[in-house]
Amino acid sequence: MTDTTTTEKKSGGIRDLGKMFGGSTSGLRQFGILGALVLIIVIFQILTGGKTLDPGNVINIVRANAYVLILAIGMVMVIVAGHIDLSVGSVAAFSNIVTVMAIKQIDAGWVVAGEGEEITKGVIMSLLAIVIALAIGALVGAWQGFWVAYVGVPAFIVTLAGMLIFRGANQFVGRSTPQTVPDYLNYIGGGYIPDFPPYLPFSNGTVILGIIAAVAVIWNELRLRRRQREMNAVMAPQWVSITKIVLLVAVIAYATYLFGTGRPGTSFPIPGIILVILVLLYSFITNNTVTGRHIYSVGGNWHAAELSGVNIRRTNFFVMMNMSVLAALAGVIFVSRSLATGPGDGTGWELDAIAAVFIGGAAVSGGIGTVIGSIIGGLVIAVLNNGLQLMSVSSDQVQIIKGLVLLIAVALDVLSKRSGGLSLIARFRRPGGDLAPSVDDRPDVAPAGNSAEASSRPASTEPTP
Repeated sequence: MTDTTTTEKKSGGIRDLGKMFGGSTSGLRQFGILGALVLIIVIFQILTGGKTLDPGNVINIVRANAYVLILAIGMVMVIVAGHIDLSVGSVAAFSNIVTVMAIKQIDAGWVVAGEGEEITKGVIMSLLAIVIALAIGALVGAWQGFWVAYVGVPAFIVTLAGMLIFRGANQFVGRSTPQTVPDYLNYIGGGYIPDFPPYLPFSNGTVILGIIAAVAVIWNELRLRRRQREMNAVMAPQWVSITKIVLLVAVIAYATYLFGTGRPGTSFPIPGIILVILVLLYSFITNNTVTGRHIYSVGGNWHAAELSGVNIRRTNFFVMMNMSVLAALAGVIFVSRSLATGPGDGTGWELDAIAAVFIGGAAVSGGIGTVIGSIIGGLVIAVLNNGLQLMSVSSDQVQIIKGLVLLIAVALDVLSKRSGGLSLIARFRRPGGDLAPSVDDRPDVAPAGNSAEASSRPASTEPTP
């Protein structure tokens, strides 16, 4: 009887809107961040006279910020596990210089006989550059992961040392001089989805991609409802699913229009394709795999995770190694777009990635955060940067505004938890404004039966060696 009453209270009306985003408080937090992003876009669209949503400008935002968003994917997993990585910029720069010099050495011995062979050479070299960069990232990540996971040195210290080591290594290998990048690598970071006959006023390749995305959204929602019905789970009303599908398909259709109607020769950028693949892959890993659940359990309460049989060392090793691999990939995308690499590459990248993760709703103490939220947080920073530049705001003022946005985002999260773990949205969602926190609303770190350990967790995050 009690269960029935509770179900009736939580079903029906505007509260069901929360189920569009998973029905959890974390989903509603993403909804709030997404609303803030939309509001920022609308404000800049007005202030810049329509330039913000110009197709060419939207394409430029994706191309120019893809590497930061890729870093944010890895950084959210590091922060959820209760760590931090300050070395991603230096790792990307070191990977860049080694990759470029290796490719140039191979290029020196490659003889091109004709145009067809030159195209083949470009494809092989591009793939080879990605493989070399990922291998370097894996080696660096294994180095840092070893110290964090198996020696027990705090990740803050390990990655601070890594920031210095790999920045110096970049300058040592490159002799502190800029290196040019072969033109054929430009497709990785500066290319677009290719068009094909019949050639139309818009990019037919982008339109096909948009149709695939819309069908995938509809199929995923129908699959989710079928699984809930088979498991006899509480389902959201049908109108919620229909509203969700209509909104997402409308967003995809508008994005397809923007990317498909840019200047001739442009379409959806290749870095955007890489980013979409990574978002889908890592969202699946964090939400549907044992590895993802271990990361959240280690970051939320590593004592309980250890007692539950979670291999904490292996989990920490994975997140640190994964971060360096993604940093190397982000470096390849950046350098292939700029077609030059030097000792200044990667400066400040770690700060942009960390800011994106926290603006996206991740908890400072670990255990809470999502890939999608971090991407939205990164887009907030990207749109802020772009909009302020379009308004000719000076770089010093841009830094001040970005700092204030980060401070306000984290302060709201902290104040929300201090008042009982409930955000305004979560309070609105509860019947009768009930202030009792649910499982989703609990403070981020609350080891069962040991509050003293919870309060000192940042200093004791590392597992016992």
